[in-house]
Amino acid sequence: MQIEFFKYQGTGNDFVILDNRKLSFDKNDTKLIAKLCDRKFGIGADGLILLENHPVYDFKMVYYNSDGRESSMCGNGGRCLVAFAKQLGIITQKCVFEAIDGMHEATISDDLVSLKMQDVTILESYTNHVFLDTGSPHHVTLVKDLKSFDVVRAGSSIRRGAPYFEKGTNVNFVEQAGSDIFSVRTYERGVENETLSCGTGVTAVALAMHHLKKSSEEVCLLTPGGELKVVFKKTAKGYENIFLIGPACLVFKGIYPC
Repeated sequence: MQIEFFKYQGTGNDFVILDNRKLSFDKNDTKLIAKLCDRKFGIGADGLILLENHPVYDFKMVYYNSDGRESSMCGNGGRCLVAFAKQLGIITQKCVFEAIDGMHEATISDDLVSLKMQDVTILESYTNHVFLDTGSPHHVTLVKDLKSFDVVRAGSSIRRGAPYFEKGTNVNFVEQAGSDIFSVRTYERGVENETLSCGTGVTAVALAMHHLKKSSEEVCLLTPGGELKVVFKKTAKGYENIFLIGPACLVFKGIYPC
């Protein structure tokens, strides 16, 4: 058996993407998924994404973390899948697709993808952090000297600590870099390490910073892998019309022998 794969990245958040419209890939083979994502013995990626047919929308997104387990929404992965769908000729400039957290709209121009995220109605504020769900759960905390901050040590401690425990959370460390500009580093559950960028994470950071009255409704997020933008509208119900905007690029494609 051979698997044709495509490697994409969105601000350094990288994914193995497979065209599974014929449903030929065994989605229960967690060991194979983890092996494909392994950076030493496989292709190497933060996660694996399947593009599948959908009865109503343009396509369906199925996302797995690099540990082989199906996971919650991945914002950068969704943007990369839009670019992949365009490459396949499924879409041109606009699309609607279904992910694990529901329906998403997106537009693409060249390599720039604008992805509409789900509305957020609940933000939980604590003394030292904000918690919210932007398709995936996120713990957001402000720190000083982010560049030298030990993200892996602190993130792994918070990730399974109270009140998150086994279900866990993603952990974002933030430092303000200017007016409506924030530097972000993220520890991702499922990857169990810092990633160069996290789409749902920077979305959570943008909303949290606005919630704390530190930003406007258009925020620039500086990650180790590049720059993303999040725009949104604050309403009486919460946050709506949330868009995650940034590049999504093909890195290479190939054949993986099983």
